[in-house]
Amino acid sequence: MTLKQIHKKVVILGSGPAGLTAAVYAGRAQLEPLVIDGPQPGGQLTITTDVENYPGFSKGIMGPILMDEFREQALRFGTEIINVWIDSVDLSERPFRLFAKESQDSTKITTTILADTLIVSTGASAKWLGIPGEAPVPEGLGGNGVSACATCDGFFFRGKPIVVVGGGDTAMEEALFLTKFASEVKLIHRRHEFRASKIMQDRVMASEKIEVLWNTEVREINGSKETGVESVRLYNNETNEEYVLPTQGVFIAIGHQPNTALFKGKLDMDDVGYLITEGKTMKTNIDGVFACGDAQDAYYRQAITAAGTGCMAAIDAERFLAEHGG
Repeated sequence: MTLKQIHKKVVILGSGPAGLTAAVYAGRAQLEPLVIDGPQPGGQLTITTDVENYPGFSKGIMGPILMDEFREQALRFGTEIINVWIDSVDLSERPFRLFAKESQDSTKITTTILADTLIVSTGASAKWLGIPGEAPVPEGLGGNGVSACATCDGFFFRGKPIVVVGGGDTAMEEALFLTKFASEVKLIHRRHEFRASKIMQDRVMASEKIEVLWNTEVREINGSKETGVESVRLYNNETNEEYVLPTQGVFIAIGHQPNTALFKGKLDMDDVGYLITEGKTMKTNIDGVFACGDAQDAYYRQAITAAGTGCMAAIDAERFLAEHGG
């Protein structure tokens, strides 16, 4: 079988807020970008119900609808979007080479994509517990009382009891933030001590709204499509006791994993896998490769900041091409 070959000035890997904003800017610069969708077209916002903190939507907007708008705007300016699985990349020389399969499960490489510049916007995935009731709606209650982002969803839990699961700095930050809204916060940790920094632990322990349940694991999240979350089934691994705790929200805060395994050993990244960019730019350690969105942002992780860095990456790529005769 003959390999299909595509050659583009700008190739954008990922189609969340960062990738599609990069596409809008690159498209308007007449660079005819190619967006490669990835396994979750539209990114994490497609599993979010109401988005209330994206500017310009005074009444809020559903996550999937917002991403459809991003997509239409990118297409309007000449973006091409394809859905393939990138199996490997060669960044040793320009144009960069991306080797694509029809799907993750396919065995054959069907397409070689040549990129004069590459924008990596592969995002990050929240780590989940893998328990019943946690999956996204409609299979579970994800997006209907189960969340991995307090900043995004905390507002919906005003006056309601909630639980936060985790023991690191992320869990402490989420629990403290949620005290602004929730009637009470139960912080559930499977060990007898936190791994969070001491200052964050002290703040949590000083909060009157937070109760810590030590040596405790969440086994199941219960509820219905109509009511959302109603309770969690807990297991105390010290006493072997199981019991049901009524609650109306579950925030999983056991960390995020950037989707950057494809670039291990090729692009500079931190210990977790977040890509390292240079100064105030989106430049990586390889000239002509740029990173944006949650693939390089371990701190803010918001749609609006992802979109901002997508804009920056596209402008960086445009300037790079102008300087290098692209």
